[in-house]
Amino acid sequence: MDSWNEKVIVITGGTAGIGKALALASQQTGAQTVVIARNIEGLQALEEQSNEAITGVCGDVTDDASIKDAVDQIINKFGRIDVWVNNVGKSCRGEARSTSVEDFRNFIDFNFLTAVRCTNAVLGHLMNSNGSLVNIGSLASKTGGFYMGPYPASKFPLAGYSHQLRLELEEDGVHVLLVCPGPVTRKDSGNRYDVDSSLPESATLPAGGVKIGRLCPNKLAGKIIRAVEKRQKELILPKSARWLFALTQISPRLGDWIIKRKSNRN
Repeated sequence: MDSWNEKVIVITGGTAGIGKALALASQQTGAQTVVIARNIEGLQALEEQSNEAITGVCGDVTDDASIKDAVDQIINKFGRIDVWVNNVGKSCRGEARSTSVEDFRNFIDFNFLTAVRCTNAVLGHLMNSNGSLVNIGSLASKTGGFYMGPYPASKFPLAGYSHQLRLELEEDGVHVLLVCPGPVTRKDSGNRYDVDSSLPESATLPAGGVKIGRLCPNKLAGKIIRAVEKRQKELILPKSARWLFALTQISPRLGDWIIKRKSNRN
């Protein structure tokens, strides 16, 4: 981008985790940074931490009217939107074969349909600014794993949706970036999930016990910003995961063997 100072970046669910790191990093570029979340206290804390450089907007990504109102508020205040980041998501632990239809429905609504809802609300403004749409997926957008419950099935659609939008919107000047990160470093890693007693202790670990390095959320945020600057199409981290995805396309048997070898199932 020629000047971040003239840009408006909007991040959904930016009061914690990757979203918060990205909000703080984008604010440091000089861009007008807006975070949409339901957690009013979290928004206020983020505004205070950034010395009011980050603007918090209360909004519910599961509700069409709420997101439309949030977009209208941002346009009324700033006049434009240059980057929209669909960051909201949640994960869990369990086995797909034991997951109910209702649980699959809830996760697909939250991890995928929220992105569709937000994209539909903001797309016209991104066309006006020749802006960027960033969808925060996961390594689980590209591959399954052990003890991930409905999570991969709710993240896979985001990859297909991003690819389709990328093809459709290129001629309209809108850049689409899919980010597929592995687990990030968190204070609550290893004790985030209450798992069924039938599952091993490794199910509580990041990536369901798959042996993979943790990503620093601040470094990840910096890489996302650079990927937006370069109008990159995909960002997969760690880079070694790309080889696994490529091998799995050539040989699903080999890809499954690698995942099993790297998994701690005790």
